[in-house]
Amino acid sequence: MIGIRHVLIAAGLVLAASFGPLAQEARAATAAELNADGKAALSRLYAQSSRASRYARDARAILVFPKIVKAGFMIGGQGGEGVLFEKGKPVGYYKIGAASFGLQAGGQSFSYALFLMNDSALTYLRKSDGWAIGSGPSVVVVDKGVAKSTTSTTIAKDVYAFPFGQKGLMAGLGLEGSKISRINR
Repeated sequence: MIGIRHVLIAAGLVLAASFGPLAQEARAATAAELNADGKAALSRLYAQSSRASRYARDARAILVFPKIVKAGFMIGGQGGEGVLFEKGKPVGYYKIGAASFGLQAGGQSFSYALFLMNDSALTYLRKSDGWAIGSGPSVVVVDKGVAKSTTSTTIAKDVYAFPFGQKGLMAGLGLEGSKISRINR
């Protein structure tokens, strides 16, 4: 029993330490804040990835989540708010959220940019009442220059997803099970 108690205390300390730098005020960002944070996040991504810069030139729109916070201890969750840019102009605001269960402990923050490459992907985002990743348009997650598909291994896809700017201690940056919904600002 003492061994299990020590493991739980240690896990709790790791979780608490992870939340420290991630803690933020529980409030929604304004449109102006999301616009500025979204542009700054995309600038950081383009500085890190020439592939993202190339996709940006051809994308119909880019949905960027400047800060997604993920935390968990057995049961976890992640969430954040983002802005949709068309031709460099903000045209809508969205939130992303997901829950998970399993062997996990810790917390982290990261950014995500979704490059919507065609009209059908953009239309699906706008018309769906919450887009559950894994249904609808096909998504390829581009991580450190290597493309990994959630639906196929072919390269011509509807959406390319770039995770970047990870901070904190937690494994895994998946979009699986995430739901993206429109919000008003």
